[in-house]
Parts: sequence; structure tokens; C-alpha cells
Amino acid sequence: MAVSCESKPARPGIWWLLVLGAVILSFVCVYGLLNGPRPRPAQLVKQAFMQDINGLDSAVSQLQGAIRTRQSAGAVQAAFLRARLAYKRVEFIAAYYSPETTRALNGPNIPDVDDDLRVNAPEGFQVLEELIFPAPDSANRAEMVHQVTILRSNVHRLRTISETNELTDSHVFDAMRLEVFRIISLGITGFDSPIDFSSLPESVAALESMQEQLGHYPLTETDAALAEKLTKAFGQAISALQSARNFDSFDRLTFIDQQANVLSGLLLDAQNALQIPVFTENRLLSPSARTLTDTGIFDARYFVDFAEQRSTPDRVALGKKLFFNPVLSGDANRTCASCHQPERAFTDGEPTSLAIGTNGSRIDRNAPTLLNAAFQAVQFADSRVVFLEDQASDVIRNRQEMHGSLPDAVKALQQNAQYKTLFVRSYKEGVTERTLKNAIASYIRSLTTLDSRVDQYFRGQLSALTAEEKRGFNLFMGKGKCATCHFFPLFNGTVPPAYQETESEVLGVPATADGKQVDSDVGKFVLTKREPHRHAFKTPTLRNVAKTAPYMHNGVYKTLEEVVDFYNKGGGNGLGFNLPNQTLPFDKLDLTQPEKSALVAFMKAL
Repeated sequence: MAVSCESKPARPGIWWLLVLGAVILSFVCVYGLLNGPRPRPAQLVKQAFMQDINGLDSAVSQLQGAIRTRQSAGAVQAAFLRARLAYKRVEFIAAYYSPETTRALNGPNIPDVDDDLRVNAPEGFQVLEELIFPAPDSANRAEMVHQVTILRSNVHRLRTISETNELTDSHVFDAMRLEVFRIISLGITGFDSPIDFSSLPESVAALESMQEQLGHYPLTETDAALAEKLTKAFGQAISALQSARNFDSFDRLTFIDQQANVLSGLLLDAQNALQIPVFTENRLLSPSARTLTDTGIFDARYFVDFAEQRSTPDRVALGKKLFFNPVLSGDANRTCASCHQPERAFTDGEPTSLAIGTNGSRIDRNAPTLLNAAFQAVQFADSRVVFLEDQASDVIRNRQEMHGSLPDAVKALQQNAQYKTLFVRSYKEGVTERTLKNAIASYIRSLTTLDSRVDQYFRGQLSALTAEEKRGFNLFMGKGKCATCHFFPLFNGTVPPAYQETESEVLGVPATADGKQVDSDVGKFVLTKREPHRHAFKTPTLRNVAKTAPYMHNGVYKTLEEVVDFYNKGGGNGLGFNLPNQTLPFDKLDLTQPEKSALVAFMKAL
């Protein structure tokens, strides 16, 4: 039987059925696209974020072109400022998900010594800023080309990393509040715009970006009144920044109290209204903090080696008894309180502490306050240990300080019935070297004081500060550049808003008050042997500073007025020491006498 290869025409009934099926299928597809599952808000945030990265890449490309084609100084500066504004739009997500890349894009213009003691040259916007402002120098053109090429490469790196990051709603809201905290503690202080001081418009760009991203969430449908409050809060914060006459005159006290704190609090309210979980993870700064000035938001138990070493009331009480017990010293004649006296804010009032014995010798450095030591990621002026347990061990064993023995102290305490009972109550293993150190550290972690008149002002007691102290706060956070190292609100060197590391600085502290030569103590350099650390010392807290004189690691200055004069002159390089690695800006601050007095008045209010 022959089979024809030619097909027969379809019958009319079947043809119409095929056409009708295609129409129905098309309708279903269109309906699905229009009425199917909508992208989640976090997905929309991710899409907008990736678009903003493209915008940043374009802006950096234009800056690259302006530098390469030798455009005018004004054109290069304008291109730089546009690129920085584009960066600020991505900052809150980029810094949250890609902190290392963000540091490469916008880290300080100082060499970094990493954990492996490698010295890494600075790169990014802040390096370019110093090459471009106050005016580009043709002699530096090759370096500008090199730096902008690295900058663009890091933008591409950010894009690559970000493509695979999956954003969640909880992360987005956490990142937004942390960005408000970053603006308060770093942005408006000029921390990352130290030459051009374009911090205020850049903070506007960051806020505008967050407000746009917040628009992806159905807050109006959930709580229209709260959505209106947030819109108003964003508007007022942006308006306050835009209406500032200049960087120095900006009223930071009012901005933090009346705009930024309101905004961060409402962002938390919005997260709760949208039923987006708030993190419960362990951090120094509580993930549920409404503002940076609330009570109880910093966890003094955070910096411990193991969770089981966290403080308890019994451990604190035991550590207090040990702190005042001479059993820890070699000649049973000295206690921890000998150099850390409670009535002196746990210092001793000496330029450098007296060494153990009777010959009048001294140890090398000034005894730091132990108040708020728990809020530092490292201990000692040279940052040589991480945990307070190791600090206790170091001091007990030090021949000049306690000249004691941990094994001997353990034996003595094991033979004391009262202490044996207290240790067993606090630790299942009883008296050991580990538990002895942890008990002392637990007591030190309890020595927190975050309720100064400055704190009380931000908590609603507007009469807590005088007009001069308020002016001093604004100088501290602005023209005086103090807050670029002593970060708000802890006023120490623990870097916000992550609060994971505590910085050291090279100030060029003189050996004597007449400022003739730099002090011979090379600080952190003794440990690392890396030039960026020569004369580097940990940035201490300024809280309770009125009680902790004399000042600096060597106690060279007796008064806060002397300290302010030192900074006003530009530190060691302002005195003529010519330290190539000084991290303190050596330009004179040009503070007037009333401004100096206001700064001192504010610090005393801490």
C-alpha cells in the first residue's frame, strides 16, 4: 500500500479548535503576567540597587575621562563630586553586604596593616579627594589616573559581588537604620570627606536613596499615618542638611536630636508595622536600637572570647572582690585599684603610674580609665591584647605593675573557704586561672557609664546642657574634627556603625609640654614593626575625661585646655616633628579662644 508524503488539509472544525486554544493560552499567559506573584520588596530593592551601581560606574567613568583628557580643574572636581554622590546612593546596602569592597571604595587615605601584618596602600575616593582638592596638581596626574582606574575596578567588583547577594527585608531595614547611624557618627563629621567637606550634600544623597528604596514596601497600605510620618521625617532631615550655610555652622546637635533620631526610630516602627523580623543576633550595638542615644543599646558583654565567659551578677561581684584584693600581687601590697582608683574614674592621677616597689620608678605609660573599657575591641594603649581577660593576665604578671603569679593566686584562693564558695557559685570548675581572669574582666565590663548630661539631653532633658556646651558639641562634631577619631556616641575609637574594631592614631604626642620633640615611645610599632604603627596609640574614650587627667599616653598634658591647644596646632606635625605617618590632620584648626573654651566645656559634660 502506497503512503503519500503530502499532508492533507486540516478539517475546518479542528482548525477553529486550534485557533481557540491559542487564544485561550495567550490570555492565560497575559493574565499570569499581570496578576501573578509580584516581586518581593527586597527583590525590587535589589533591582534598584543594581541600577544605582550602574549609575556609580557611569559617574566614575566620567571622572576617569575628565582626568585622562586633562579637563579643567573645575570639571574634574565636579565629576568627582557627582561620583561621590552616586556612591552615597549605594552606600547603605554596599557597606552592609560588601564591607571590604566598600572600604576599598571609600576607606581612609592612610595605609592599612591587616591581620597578617601586610601593609596595604590606601585607595578609593578619599585618596582621589586629596589629589583633586583644593586644586588638582598636574604633577600628580599619573597618580590620579592610576587611582581612578583602581576605583572603577572596585566598582566592577562591587557589581559582581552584589549580583549574587540575596537581599532580605530584615537586612534592608537593618541596613537603613545603620546608615542613619553612619550619617550621624561619620557622615556629618566629615570623616570621609576630610578635604572638601562635602559631607552634608552627600548625606542628603544617602537619605534620598533610602527613601526611594523604602517606597518598595507597602507601608501606606499597612499604616498610612506612619508612612506620612516617615515621609515628613525624611523631608525634615534632608531640608536641615540642605539649609546649612556651610560645614562648620551646621547645627549637628539639633539634627541628631530632632531629625536623625526621629528618623531611625520611625524606620524601626515601620519594620515592626510591616511584620518584618528584627534581628536578635549578638552585636555590640543592639539590632533593635531605635537611636544611638537610647539607654541599654550597647552590650558591655559583647567582646568576649566564648559565650560562656559572658558576665553574670555573681561573676561581677566576685571580680570586684578580687579587684581590691592584694592576693594578686607579688608582694601582697598592691591591688588593681592601686592604679585604677574609683574616685579618679579608675585612673591614678599620675603622668605615668608608679612601678611596684619603693624606688620611685615608673612604668612607661599613663593608667587609662577602666570606665567603658568594655566598649573597646582591643586593650592597652598599644592594642596588644583583645580581651579584658588577657589584659588582667598581662597586668598581674607584669614585673612593674603587679609582679604576681596566676598559679600562686589560684593556690591561695583555693585555700580560702569564702572565695572557694564564691568561685563554685560562679563557675562549675571553681577556682582556675581562666575563671580568675574572667571574674576580674566581668567586673571591669560592669564599669559602664553612658548617662552623662550629654546623654540626658538626647533623652529629652533639654536643660541638661548649657548654651556653651551645646556649641562645644557642634565644634566637637564639626570644625574641631574631634569626632572623626572619638566617634559618637561612645566617644572612643570603636568605629561605627558596625562597632567591630577600635582604631589607633598617630598624633605626634611630644615628650614634654614645651613640644620640642616627639615622645620616644613608638607605641604599636613595638608589636608589629610596621611603619604605619610607629607612634600609634589606641584612641581612648573621652567620657569622664574631666576626672582622668593628666592626658595622653605619657601624661604630658595636665589640662584639657593644653590638649585642645595641641590639636589646634595640628598635632606633632603642627609642632614641626615631620612625621610622615601622622594620621591626625596637621592643618591648624584655627579655633578661637571662645571655641576652645566651648570644646572643653562640652568634654567636661561627658
